[in-house]
Amino acid sequence: MIKNKNFIQQTHFIGVLVPEEITHTLEDCRKYMNHTFGCKSGYGTPIHITLVPPFKLPEEFSTQDLIFSMNQEILSVDNKLKFNGRIENFDAFGDRTIFAKVIPNKKWNFLRDKTLDAVLKVAPDCTKKDKRPFQPHLTVANRDIPSGVSVQALEVMNELNLIEDFPVDNITIFERHENKWCIAWSGEL
Repeated sequence: MIKNKNFIQQTHFIGVLVPEEITHTLEDCRKYMNHTFGCKSGYGTPIHITLVPPFKLPEEFSTQDLIFSMNQEILSVDNKLKFNGRIENFDAFGDRTIFAKVIPNKKWNFLRDKTLDAVLKVAPDCTKKDKRPFQPHLTVANRDIPSGVSVQALEVMNELNLIEDFPVDNITIFERHENKWCIAWSGEL
């Protein structure tokens, strides 16, 4: 177990990957944030929508246990969870996170809840449901955004007029390897 100032290193999170065209656009936005404002956060994570935020999977459980649970609880639902998502430009959580705005709806909430249930069936105490309303989003930059630049960055990014529908057709388990998040498994909905 890796500890850093009383912080237990998180080992996994669960998300949804988006199509390559959207990924490339958002990677260009990350490059803009890096070149213009020096932002480096986010580069260690593939472009995704988080369903279950990072958590520490106890050592007695494995990624294979998570995969088994995802297959049992989610992928066996016979395409009832497959739907289309929609991106409508960019927004920010204050100065701390800039993201492509995914329009929330009940299907996102249902998918998030089913995914969280699958994780908790494997390791009941490794995470818990966030009490805040679920806001699906695609992070462009976070944690190291200089104070006061979010408005300027959003103006530039919103000039892209990024309005896209996309299939929500996968559940992906990410695993941390040497401080970088890697895709450990992706299952088709």
